[in-house]
Amino acid sequence: MKLNLKIWRQKDARTKGQIKNYPIDGIDGDMSFLEMMDILNEDLITKGEEPVEFDHDCREGICGSCSMQINGEPHGPDRLVTTCQLHMRKFNDGDTIVIEPFRAKAFPVIKDLIVDRSAFDRIQQAGGYISVNTSGNTVDANAIPINKENADDSFYSAACIGCGACVAACKNASAMLFTSAKVSQFALLPQGQVEATERVQNMVRQMDLEGFGNCTNTGACEVECPKGISLENIARMNREYLSANLKG
Repeated sequence: MKLNLKIWRQKDARTKGQIKNYPIDGIDGDMSFLEMMDILNEDLITKGEEPVEFDHDCREGICGSCSMQINGEPHGPDRLVTTCQLHMRKFNDGDTIVIEPFRAKAFPVIKDLIVDRSAFDRIQQAGGYISVNTSGNTVDANAIPINKENADDSFYSAACIGCGACVAACKNASAMLFTSAKVSQFALLPQGQVEATERVQNMVRQMDLEGFGNCTNTGACEVECPKGISLENIARMNREYLSANLKG
């Protein structure tokens, strides 16, 4: 396949970026999108040019690092996959592919296609955990009966990999789907009830401080999420937040 890549290049956060054209040839449909990017970078290095910087780690669809905006869609045209699992057979010979970083005030560009997503880490640190009593008087968590539906929903919520596709897909750059998933995975379990009030209040407060927008229920976040995280989590977080504030 021959392709014309239009890639966002930006030296650093302080430098103005721009789209640059990169024609590429010899791309096989069975290649992953990141393998195609590797080939491009090998060619650029051979020519003495600076390679395109992009995040990646596991390349197995579970780390959330490989976040790119591809033809206006987070992670590209496929569904329920990350960029590293996107295959070039989703494109046609001669296609033009526009590749950009995720766009959000809370995700400042570091270089080229790499953005700073540490805002998600700070939201997690604000309350996305359970404090455990290690005094020796602990109860085995496996001994606590949990309704199967709640356990399943908690696992589905915990599947969020924090890639940021929900933010990139949202017209408001909202982090409600991410934050609600991290709230829900504990709100549905008895172990999470002890700190439930503080958790939702602190995480929502931190989300707002980071500069993310609010949710207007367009549903784009759920559509683009590589793990299919449900909008039901946002409704659950809103209920948790209302209940926490009523408790004072």
